[in-house]
Amino acid sequence: MDGDAFIYEIQGIISEIFYQYLKAFSLYKPKEIIIIIIDNAAFHSLSKYTLPDNIILIRVPPYSPELNPSEKIWHYIKQHYKNNVFETLDNIKQWLYDFVNNKLNNEIIKWIIYNQKLCKPFLDHFNV
Repeated sequence: MDGDAFIYEIQGIISEIFYQYLKAFSLYKPKEIIIIIIDNAAFHSLSKYTLPDNIILIRVPPYSPELNPSEKIWHYIKQHYKNNVFETLDNIKQWLYDFVNNKLNNEIIKWIIYNQKLCKPFLDHFNV
């Protein structure tokens, strides 16, 4: 809602890694309720895990990436990333690190993900 971001690099896409990410995210602001919008990727299946108390997951309907804020951020990043050639994976990681730290801020993130149809009822409900 305020454009704040939590960044956590992972190596792989399995449920255990996603669960470790959620635990780390819950500690980022432990006194806040953190609502995370996720898609239906297999590694988002967490039936054998207990979520941290301050994490709430909301699944978007299948085949609707336009409703997932993280997909919008990746789309924005890719617009700056395309047509670049990198020598190594480490070069790509460094470019991404620099981009996130130097080119994204709270206002840009809010601009990227804001959706009037989704945000207004939420904001109205919580008087934000």
